[in-house]
Amino acid sequence: MIKTGLLKELAQKHGTPLFIVDHDAVRSNYAAFKRYLPRVQAYYAVKANPDAEIIRTLYEIGASFDVASIAEFKLVYENILHLPADDRQQFIWDKIVYSHPVKDRHTLEELDAYKPLVAYDNFEEIGKIRKHAPHAGLVLRIRVPNTGSMVELSSKFGAAPSEAADLISAALDAGLVVEGLGFHVGSQCTNFDNYVQALSTSAAVMEEADARGCPLKLLDIGGGFPARYDRHVRPFRELAKILNAEIQRLFPKDLEILAEPGRFMVGTAATLVAEVIGKSERDGKRCYYINDGIYHTFSGVLFDHCQYHLKAFKKGRKQISAVFGPTCDALDTVSQAEELPELKLGDLVYSENIGAYTHASSTYFNGFPPARVVHINK
Repeated sequence: MIKTGLLKELAQKHGTPLFIVDHDAVRSNYAAFKRYLPRVQAYYAVKANPDAEIIRTLYEIGASFDVASIAEFKLVYENILHLPADDRQQFIWDKIVYSHPVKDRHTLEELDAYKPLVAYDNFEEIGKIRKHAPHAGLVLRIRVPNTGSMVELSSKFGAAPSEAADLISAALDAGLVVEGLGFHVGSQCTNFDNYVQALSTSAAVMEEADARGCPLKLLDIGGGFPARYDRHVRPFRELAKILNAEIQRLFPKDLEILAEPGRFMVGTAATLVAEVIGKSERDGKRCYYINDGIYHTFSGVLFDHCQYHLKAFKKGRKQISAVFGPTCDALDTVSQAEELPELKLGDLVYSENIGAYTHASSTYFNGFPPARVVHINK
């Protein structure tokens, strides 16, 4: 965690709201992932926080990248990856996977020149890829349990395991190359059984594909690796122990394993500092208005189903208070139950572990700009 003294110093220097990214925390999270899952290559999910400085830090320490739009692809490729043309095909496969199962034709046409690795999960997508990106390598995404995950994804993406082998065969019949299989257990997955079931299902699908003469080279175990927001989230090493055992039991040693951690890499690597700009008493409850909110850094409260708690720099007896954002929309409610001391206008508050799916979704709604970003320990 960033020391409170430094938070206040940076806020005084740069103003608020201020989104402070700690690159030492990013590096530490990546190191932990590699330490506990040495066989798995980490493809950072850029959507969690697409800041170019974060991408650069992760690239420098060996990370690959999971992108889900042509804009994310270009962000990584044009700003980070500069190789001779002859090396690009292999490098793209090593460093970028386009994991969105559904892509528009214009995106596919742009991607085709790079001979990328792309996900699919339905028959319609096969025809689209064949027509607009015939040089792509394919990864079939299957539907797996998302029970207990903060954000479930299986209702929108993933082929039924029962049709997986047919989808692989159909892609091969269309003249495409299917490189592997993938899944996603849902974001912030604290139910480790999801991974166990997903790996077991994947092994069965790969066995059936092999029996049909369609051997697969890689397995993408997706994201969902939980950030340690509080003590109720079990340590990552416990999940890694389960994953290592199941991967060793179910899959051959030469199978390439990759993953798409996003929240795990950056969730605990940023802190927001905001200022109290208003104060009132409503229905017997103290209410504070701050200069950041749901349409900005606290967007994760709405879109990510995650509650980010606020802390004050000053001491004092705490009381349950409501905290609202700066816009004129009542939806802009950060919390109805924060424990805060008596604050006055101009006081600062801060929220830790706010690095994933927050600033990435900030808007200019109502004319209020997103928080300024400051990077430390680069």
